[in-house]
Amino acid sequence: MLLQLALADLAVCWILWILVFVVRHLRRSGGEAVVTAPEARKGIILQGLAFALVWTYTGPVIFERPAILLILSMLLGPLSVALAWFAVRHLGKQWRVQAGLNADHELVQTGPYRFLRHPIYASILGMLLATSLIWISWPMLVLALIFYFAGTEIRVRAEDRLLEGRFKDSFTAYRSRVPAYIPILR
Repeated sequence: MLLQLALADLAVCWILWILVFVVRHLRRSGGEAVVTAPEARKGIILQGLAFALVWTYTGPVIFERPAILLILSMLLGPLSVALAWFAVRHLGKQWRVQAGLNADHELVQTGPYRFLRHPIYASILGMLLATSLIWISWPMLVLALIFYFAGTEIRVRAEDRLLEGRFKDSFTAYRSRVPAYIPILR
């Protein structure tokens, strides 16, 4: 019973998590990026590989998950969805899949951006973990996390370079006091 509830929770979370980006894309009012970081595409590919591992390789018997893992998944999924919605809302017209800056780009430091420079990546990590807690074995989770962190670090560094180039000292100060995407880690 708990497994079915956890799977249903995960399915709803994935629908809502994807929906935030679909809605943002449909409402997109920002112009084309003036400055981009094409190297961030490599990060997207590595993050995609992490999810491919999570979704295509199930553990030996997913039905024998300890209750604590299922409960953690059911807590982590909704928190990740809420973080994504909140982050995209505060990012507004500046949200994009590909790293880039608009001509009128602003340095957002409100909402979740007060606590994390890249809260959407934190929400992606949360969804990866929520899925993994139900779905895959520990060795496969470690491999997926390696791909995820490698891809995310590429993206974070590319985006930070763009922001530092545009906002100079204000971004440097922001980066020095706000962690990238994992609270406590700078």
